[in-house]
Amino acid sequence: MKSAVGHRTNNCGDSGWASGVFSIEVDTGSRHDNAIEQRSRTLLLILVVIRFVNRLFSTLPPFPATMSPRERFIAHWSEILMYTLLFLQPLVGWGMLSAARYPIVLWGGLHLFPTLPHSVMLYAALREVHTVLAYLLFLAIVAHFGAVLFHTWIVWDRFFSRIAPWKVRAR
Repeated sequence: MKSAVGHRTNNCGDSGWASGVFSIEVDTGSRHDNAIEQRSRTLLLILVVIRFVNRLFSTLPPFPATMSPRERFIAHWSEILMYTLLFLQPLVGWGMLSAARYPIVLWGGLHLFPTLPHSVMLYAALREVHTVLAYLLFLAIVAHFGAVLFHTWIVWDRFFSRIAPWKVRAR
């Protein structure tokens, strides 16, 4: 469904621009499209959990020597912020849709159970929280990506080896 300004909106009314960065967006306006969106967001949450567990049990290369203690502090806490937001965003969305009595269909007859009671006021509050979290998550990812690109292309300190799933050769 299209809003007055031409942005895609789902049945809950949010614009979906930030979620479009993280999920499949199809603009035909059918209920099937919302199911695709919900599946992709559920898959994203599963992938974040897998990545987080992998991150807990694997050792990262140390920060490059070119990074100041302040940069290391910012990098560490921005990573924590990103993981926190990646967990919270879909959970708040699940609660928001539950409060709106909107069914979350995964596949066929498999539905996620409602986590919260039906309440228009709760839905409205969670929708605001969901929007704020979406903006914060988008900004955190852009900042994180920008910092990695800066260290990879400008400083050349092999910072990318901390996140790459393959071995990065020294120059």
